Amino acid sequence: MSQTQPIILDPTQAAFTADQRIADLGRTHFIGIGGAGMSVLAEMLHEQGVAVSGSDREANAKTERLEALGITVRIGQRAENVEGASTVVYSSAIKPDNPEIVAAFEAGARVVHRSDILALLMNGRKAVTVAGAHGKTTTSSMLAHILLHAGVGALSDPSYAIGGSIQSADGRPLDGGHAGTGEALVAEADESDGSFAKYRPYIAVITNAEPDHLDHYGDAERYHAAFAHHASAARGHVVLCADDADALSLLADLSPQAAAQAVVYATADAGDLPDLHGARYVGITAEREDSDSGMERFTITLPAGMAGDAPVELPVSLLVPGVHNARNATAAIIAAVLLGMEPQAAAEAVGSFLGAARRFQIRGTVKQVTVVDDYAHHPTEIEALLDAARRRYPNSAIRVIFQPHLFSRTKFFATQFAEALAKADDVIVSGVFPARERQEDFPDVGARTIVDAAAGLAHDPQEHWIQAVEDMHTAATMMVMRAHHGDVIFTVGAGDITDMGPVLMHALEAHRESCV
Repeated sequence: MSQTQPIILDPTQAAFTADQRIADLGRTHFIGIGGAGMSVLAEMLHEQGVAVSGSDREANAKTERLEALGITVRIGQRAENVEGASTVVYSSAIKPDNPEIVAAFEAGARVVHRSDILALLMNGRKAVTVAGAHGKTTTSSMLAHILLHAGVGALSDPSYAIGGSIQSADGRPLDGGHAGTGEALVAEADESDGSFAKYRPYIAVITNAEPDHLDHYGDAERYHAAFAHHASAARGHVVLCADDADALSLLADLSPQAAAQAVVYATADAGDLPDLHGARYVGITAEREDSDSGMERFTITLPAGMAGDAPVELPVSLLVPGVHNARNATAAIIAAVLLGMEPQAAAEAVGSFLGAARRFQIRGTVKQVTVVDDYAHHPTEIEALLDAARRRYPNSAIRVIFQPHLFSRTKFFATQFAEALAKADDVIVSGVFPARERQEDFPDVGARTIVDAAAGLAHDPQEHWIQAVEDMHTAATMMVMRAHHGDVIFTVGAGDITDMGPVLMHALEAHRESCV
């Protein structure tokens, strides 16, 4: 390849046809194999007999796990790492000038986005994708959990590719990927870069389609069009949350035949919803939380014809709190039933789900102050989190350290973030986690952006309820100093704010001891 010819990486361009299989890949090399999404796919291919290698800039727990499985992982990204590879896989975090990308193009290797591998894994399986601006990790984790614990026959031992870990009973996180022997594949469908356009699942679950990632799409219209394309690509059923107006509007984009195979679920009554275009309606009712057990209890009603000749009422008890999790569980149960599972078995199985890692994950309690970590990084997610916190801890002060994720998202949604965070009693906004963006491209965006947007919001009882503190270690120390017995401190965001959980626990212990 001429050095003057630029390399263009387009994650929306499909690399494989529907008749291609895993065996066609040859030796496959993953650039950035230690990433959450990449490590899962590498392990799945390895389990299916593909010769897999990979590289990353530094070692981590995932690279160590892959090496223990027999996968060659090289630390540092160099051209020689891709020698002999037939297929080279990259993620959206990899740039065109990466030395391994350059070497792969020069060697004539097949260079594919991670979504191409996931799409390939769907071929020949009953694949269920879960897409949405929020809720997709928890919903896909719930469905994988249901199939793992209650699936029988062809639905037992499912494959799954989830962008996070699942909490286990012994406290150790379970990896988000597994290549099973059954016919079902559960996959989280990431909409952030448009790559989910490649997927042709049997069932497409869309938890919501509220605009996000406008740095990629440009405007809400293009974002909506991407979801409409994904929904239309489903080979069997589309499952939509009708409580989200953006998701519900996707029904109008489906063909009459596809709409008739769609299922919508909602806490809203069917009569209060607009035209469902022939889709079946699943109602969620009687949501409440048992304050003693912490369980979220509700009932879902499956319509006649979905699981028998008569409607089926399913009582559900969840260990994870919040109405948003009642919706997530309902979507997972519907997908399981559409795959062929008995409704009661699915409803019982989801009741033992402990949660996805970093989703309302309780890190511990020190001297009656509880620390909880959550991945919420969109205003709607934060609002749902804080509503769940009020239900779970009705008599506690709710204190939040929030780390915004992406300068562009902070800029686009500053006011919405402020309004959502106003549901807490005390908030510190730390510096923005940049991820793929650069501060110099957004010189006027930072923690102060959200605090300034909060000016004038009514908030009782504290007048000064939100402040900006760029350094999150300083923010953690400040929050510990003003916490009282019975309070709950949340670390919130998709970046490295999760590292503050142990810091808070240690600081709380030291602070309380010093006060004795």
